[in-house]
Amino acid sequence: MSGSIMRWLLLVLTLFAFALCFTRHSAGAWGFWLLVGFVGIVATTLTFAQARITGNSREDSLSEYDLKRLREGKDPLGHDRLGR
Repeated sequence: MSGSIMRWLLLVLTLFAFALCFTRHSAGAWGFWLLVGFVGIVATTLTFAQARITGNSREDSLSEYDLKRLREGKDPLGHDRLGR
């Protein structure tokens, strides 16, 4: 849940940085907020990509049965190709 909030918070802050960038009149403030906006684009893109990868990934750990089959030199899924 907190990761989901962080993604959307980064997106809103990035859009806010661009809004500030284009409403400032001095070149220094314009450049600063433009830089913050581009850093925000990279950060937001990476957080959305990470969430997508995490959502589509498999479970990290193997069961005891799968570990036993691996130690025996067998395929943990039972798909022995060589028919040992």
